[in-house]
Amino acid sequence: MTDHIADELSAAGGPGEAGRIQATAFPGLLAPGVGTRLETAAPGARHRRGWLVRRLLLVADLVGIVGAFTFTELVFAHHHEPVGGLQPLAEWLIFVAALPLWVVAIKVYGLYDHDSERTDHSTSDEFSSVFHLVTVVTFAFFGFSWLFGLVRPDQQKLAAFWVLAIAGICGMRVLARAVARRRAAFVQNTLILGAGDVGQVIGRKLLNHPEYGLNLVGFVDSAPKERRLDLDDLTIVGTPEDLAAVVQELDVERVIVAFSNDAHEDVLNLLRSLRDLDVQIDIVPRLFEIVTPSLRMHALEGLAVIGIPPFELSRSSRLLKRVMDVVGAVIGLIVLAPVFVLIAIATKLDSRGPVFFRQMRMGTGSEPFQILKFRTMVVDAEKRKEAVASLNKHVLNGDARMFKIPDDPRVTRLGAFLRRYSIDELPQLVNVLRGEMSLVGPRPLILDENDHVTEWAKRRLNLRPGITGLWQVAGRNEIPFDEMVKLDYMYVTGWSVGGDLKILTRTIPAVLRTKHVY
Repeated sequence: MTDHIADELSAAGGPGEAGRIQATAFPGLLAPGVGTRLETAAPGARHRRGWLVRRLLLVADLVGIVGAFTFTELVFAHHHEPVGGLQPLAEWLIFVAALPLWVVAIKVYGLYDHDSERTDHSTSDEFSSVFHLVTVVTFAFFGFSWLFGLVRPDQQKLAAFWVLAIAGICGMRVLARAVARRRAAFVQNTLILGAGDVGQVIGRKLLNHPEYGLNLVGFVDSAPKERRLDLDDLTIVGTPEDLAAVVQELDVERVIVAFSNDAHEDVLNLLRSLRDLDVQIDIVPRLFEIVTPSLRMHALEGLAVIGIPPFELSRSSRLLKRVMDVVGAVIGLIVLAPVFVLIAIATKLDSRGPVFFRQMRMGTGSEPFQILKFRTMVVDAEKRKEAVASLNKHVLNGDARMFKIPDDPRVTRLGAFLRRYSIDELPQLVNVLRGEMSLVGPRPLILDENDHVTEWAKRRLNLRPGITGLWQVAGRNEIPFDEMVKLDYMYVTGWSVGGDLKILTRTIPAVLRTKHVY
């Protein structure tokens, strides 16, 4: 966390005697008998994420709506006749009186309730709800006014307000969430129930994504597995029997249940004991490898059931995805043409060699294609590959199936900048236009890497490889090979237009968060 957040936590009450608990290290993590003392603010010493975000979003919504109305009034101020049969003062009075109804409508749509529950919730997730809300409210006003003859709404003015309100609410919500993420109250102390393979994978994910605002204080388990090599110094802070006490001691706001070895009834009783402690509970489902976030639940006589439909992308869906790719690629190439020229000149000035780099990758239907990128390495990079193989970060983690070197010494000065922000990938828009790639899709693997993809995982190429994808927004080059393949499989089997749009909006923030140049 940043220093200013740490300062705020101290100002909010700081670590008190009630917030201390002795922790036990993972087997092999510390010497026998050595423990780690964790400290946190005492319960009630600070406001929580839900309290903070709801208030910021409320202000954001009001600013967005008022701003849209004000701008609309200014645009149509040149009208000599009162617009809609109302004097400007009367319009303002009606508008101000209607603001509480806007807030109630937004609450009914559930737009204040998700940030404290969902770790990766963003404004892009609720764009359709905001669009629907503003559309319903705006045209309900139009219909009500026309039906009862109270006023004569100006259609152009209503349309202008409709567009500006959608843009204003969404834009201000983005700003509100950016502000919230920089406040101490946004951070949620988090426990993981279960320190087995799944629990430790989740722990690594949380450590790699500080933007989730989850402060992982440790694990609760009576029989933990040996700590993963890529997991930081996280500790066992208690046994399942201690769960309620640990939650209170460490002011925990979120408990993630990750396949504890305890009996089913014991886990149920533990979770029921948390119901009075104001704790968000996240449960990792069984068969989570095929349960995608896009799946929905239904009921069989009150029993919750997750439905997994057969994967068969219809012709219309494939056509729609292709149209999105072509339109996006054409617009991108036109807009970025001047940037391409500047990068080409800079590449020539920076080092000898061609501007573009071409490499064989495996495409959909097991058809190889030649991917196009800006050259970011010295000309003899391939000849020097063996000399730097020991620096492969995946070898250090015990898996050499992918070749990624942080701050690779073969990368040129300009290439380091291009790679840092994935600018070197932009020429792949040409591959998209050719039909070899998609804007969003599974990761385009080199042929040697693709040889390690077997059996069910080969379905990851049922769709064209993408310039970006789940692997990009989930961790870019930080995620291991097996996890990358599973993410691609989940993307392909759970594809949707909304999912693609969400990945596109999350790509730039994900790129900016990258720690190393690969």
